[in-house]
Amino acid sequence: MTLPPNFTLLQVVPELETGGAEQTTIDVAHAVVRVGGKALVATRGGRMASRLEADGGRLAQMPVQTKNPLVMLGNAARLVDLIRKEKVSIVHARSRAPAFSALWAAQATKTPFVATYHGVYNANNSLKRWYNAVMTRGDLVIANSDYTRDHVLNEHQIDPARIVSIPRGIDLERFNPSWVTPDRVEALRAAWGIAPSDRRVKLLLAGRLTRIKGHLLIVEAAARLKAEGREDFLMIFAGDDQGRTDYRLEILASIAAAGLKDQILVVGHCDDMPAAYQVCDIAMLPTTKPESFGRTAVEPQVMGKPVLASDHGGTTETVLNGETGWLVKVSDAEAWACAIAKAVDLGPGRLAAMGQAAANRARRLYSVDAMCQATLESYERVLEARAT
Repeated sequence: MTLPPNFTLLQVVPELETGGAEQTTIDVAHAVVRVGGKALVATRGGRMASRLEADGGRLAQMPVQTKNPLVMLGNAARLVDLIRKEKVSIVHARSRAPAFSALWAAQATKTPFVATYHGVYNANNSLKRWYNAVMTRGDLVIANSDYTRDHVLNEHQIDPARIVSIPRGIDLERFNPSWVTPDRVEALRAAWGIAPSDRRVKLLLAGRLTRIKGHLLIVEAAARLKAEGREDFLMIFAGDDQGRTDYRLEILASIAAAGLKDQILVVGHCDDMPAAYQVCDIAMLPTTKPESFGRTAVEPQVMGKPVLASDHGGTTETVLNGETGWLVKVSDAEAWACAIAKAVDLGPGRLAAMGQAAANRARRLYSVDAMCQATLESYERVLEARAT
């Protein structure tokens, strides 16, 4: 990939704590540095900032997560100074609130502006639709799936030539079963209190503790399985509550009320997701609202694990029903109980075969290298269009 000499990318993202948009920010920054460019990220900061800097990126700390109009104006001024000082080539916004400041700064400095639509944003009135549309006001819109691209076209009626679909990428080196040592897996099992002798089928629901991820739906499905006398499964909820203490307590209370403390573990944030997928046999993504892409449906497939996912949104592109996993009726506890039972009953050999099919497909379609190459090609396209 050839970028212009002295190419400098400025990405703007609310924070670098955890999540798909944040990981993509890190990945693209690393790709820019690798081809000889400079990569800046304007953000409030977070636990992933050290990874950005370790990869050769630079942090520009400012309160871009705010929705306060006065602070947003201040951020725009800070970004103008940064763009001029660092001779930024392209500004790339990855969230709506900071996109306003980033767009204003890009316009003030006549710098190309790109935005990634990382989610399918609800808009039940014209004001919200206007707010969401900030992501479409630049030179190019990147959608993280075909599902998201279709939504943007339907919602905002922009020129189809100004939007490109680039699926999120998975780091195939990090998510490689061959690199996950047994001691990492055993350390995680011990931390989660899973005995070495536990032979139950293990199902992992990875993702932040938020209602739309479907934790309570899975508790209800598990309760139905238990009522049928099944105790051959262990479910693991791995994710940070990010301050949603009430929801975490609601999950724990529902588990206790259903008598599922021995069947469902709530283990908090996990730093070693490749090992987490090796601990489990099956991954779950029971989202109650459509995910625009659903990284946690693709990562386990790359690791050779079949996936149970809600039958909507981006997961209908990333999970092949009956081949690499199962697509399950949305928000239907009975359907989820049946699907889980069907998956558990397959047995180790057939689960492994399905997991291998999943790995082959996911590694071909969803590598971080492919995502970064397509993103850098989009930057080239924008720069060439501006030049002419």
